[in-house]
Amino acid sequence: MPEPVRGGQRYIPGLDGLRAVAVVAVIAYHLQLPFAPGGLLGVGVFFTLSGYLITDLLLGQHAASGRLNLAEFWLRRARRLLPALFVMLAVVAVWVALLDRAQLPGLRPAMAAAAGYVSNWWLIAQHSSYFARFGPPSALGHLWSLAVEEQFYLIWPWLLLAGLRLARGRLGRYWLAAATLALAAASATEMALLYHPGYDPTRVYDGTDTRAFALMIGAALAFVWPSRLIRADTGSRGRWLLDGAGAAGLILILLLVWRSGQYSPFLYPRGMVLLSVGTAAVVAASVSPASRIGGALGWRPLRWLGVRSYGLYLWHYPIIVLTTPANGGESLARGAAQLAASIAAAALSWRFIEEPVRHGAIGRLWARLRGGGWQSVPVRARAALGLTAAAAVVAGFGLAGRVPAASSGTPTETAASVSTLSGAPAGQTVGSVATSAPGSPGLAATPPATGSGPPLLTSCRSVVHIGDSTSDGLVLPAYQPDAALRIAAQYQRVGVATFIPEVSGARSIVETWHGFPNGYTVAEQLIDQGYHGCWVIALGTNDAADVAVGSNVGLAARIQRMMSLLGDQPVMWVNVTSLVASGPYSDRNMRQWNQALLQACPLYPDMRVYDWAAVARPSWFIPDGIHYTPQGYAERSRLIADALARAFPRSEPGWPGSTRMVSPVETGVAVSSPTGCLVH
Repeated sequence: MPEPVRGGQRYIPGLDGLRAVAVVAVIAYHLQLPFAPGGLLGVGVFFTLSGYLITDLLLGQHAASGRLNLAEFWLRRARRLLPALFVMLAVVAVWVALLDRAQLPGLRPAMAAAAGYVSNWWLIAQHSSYFARFGPPSALGHLWSLAVEEQFYLIWPWLLLAGLRLARGRLGRYWLAAATLALAAASATEMALLYHPGYDPTRVYDGTDTRAFALMIGAALAFVWPSRLIRADTGSRGRWLLDGAGAAGLILILLLVWRSGQYSPFLYPRGMVLLSVGTAAVVAASVSPASRIGGALGWRPLRWLGVRSYGLYLWHYPIIVLTTPANGGESLARGAAQLAASIAAAALSWRFIEEPVRHGAIGRLWARLRGGGWQSVPVRARAALGLTAAAAVVAGFGLAGRVPAASSGTPTETAASVSTLSGAPAGQTVGSVATSAPGSPGLAATPPATGSGPPLLTSCRSVVHIGDSTSDGLVLPAYQPDAALRIAAQYQRVGVATFIPEVSGARSIVETWHGFPNGYTVAEQLIDQGYHGCWVIALGTNDAADVAVGSNVGLAARIQRMMSLLGDQPVMWVNVTSLVASGPYSDRNMRQWNQALLQACPLYPDMRVYDWAAVARPSWFIPDGIHYTPQGYAERSRLIADALARAFPRSEPGWPGSTRMVSPVETGVAVSSPTGCLVH
């Protein structure tokens, strides 16, 4: 975040107002307010503003002294940024250690990354873990942007120093501006090349290289529009031009915040480049004493927020994350309380940490300790130091593991790292293991009788189960140690002889995840190998999310793609549900997928849809609202197997081996159109 004005610099109140606009947009986004779906773009505003101010500061220093004092520059940045950051990290560590221990394992590396200002690259690396997509948000997830800025502060002064030695004078500044814009174009081009609609945009959103264009556009402006050379007597025409450009830029920023969102393909990079250009226009207007836009943005309440924007940005996200219940929907009262707490924390941070340290409080304290010992330190300062030490001790014990972490309910093993289905060779992975090869005897075909009535039996002798992570617990002992409760035993109970599990986290029909085949490819490979039998397709959670974030393959097209491949083989789809209130994995998006299944079903006589969404209980879900507890997976295994028996019952003479389709009346399937193939 930009630092307040130093002695020798001209104070520009409009820039504090712009900071306020940016941080309010970010907070509105994190509070999920409906008028700011693109509030995350406030970070882009900060980037461009930082690029301008840091470059302007260094150019002013070079103009005054003929050199760049980088040691002094970095020391000022450390004084400005580090104390407030470390206090926030300590408070978060204490909170988690005492009140939310399940987050401790994830907090440790996040804190290390934050302290080293590499949070953005750590978050990018974390997305190689599939379960990171569904876990609770990290209270430190917002620090990625500070990492990008700090990396800029470390690298850019060296590039600027080299440029100033090569290009001198007024014309040299224009050459440097052109070279800086070339760097910006390279960064934006990289973002465009790396971004793919429908895929997680974390790499392009968090990467220093792919976000550098916002900083570079601000830096380029500083070369041609340095604040120290801007005059107040621009004339009436110049004033109108500045105000027009500033107003247009501000309107553009507000429109993007209102009308775009994190997953809008337009943003990468076109929207973000436009945002940076609009921000540069506002900055250019604000630094001119003649600008009325600068005066409007310098309104006192906006200035007050802008001056404290660094603390407000630091504190608001931990407060929101740590005080919002898992899968908690929007709450006006809770949001208002979180906003008030964030402003209070920022005000306290500015009053007691940022301002004192910036004005030499640490040096004065050290001088007192050296000169008169502990007794020479004022009582209030001693109390503050004692409180800080106590917090550090609690935080240290928690991070060191002295405070035991509670279980998060999500096994650490994944479908790609654990083998073990009954009858499967040790060491193989789910997705490549069959309990028996097609055509072999496989599982015993004598299911146990249950209840007083006839047992549920299916005409499906062989079944391929293609699933995503919501099927992991159906097949992995890490989720369900009791083999009798896993789906292999449940399919066996209803008469399946050959079971081929194809389960992989993050799987969808179209997209691939880190080299694992998508659902279509898995089915295509099995058919090429000669498989012919029944299919259970437990996909859709990721398909619905991928479409929600911009995939160019719609819901109906995905279902049609899979069904056109499977031909006349019996297929039972398991529909989807979640407890998530918003975002790509929201229940609203899951319901749209379920509706698409029902609309497609009448087109395929051999297709059925099991209505899992109608029976799944909230108590079966773990806190992420998408995956299940061991009990939930046990029920899911049993109910899917029963649904298969109802969808394709053993009712034809000549069984085993027959998979003749029977009427909805015979199967117990609902008969009302378009849900005539819905299995309850």
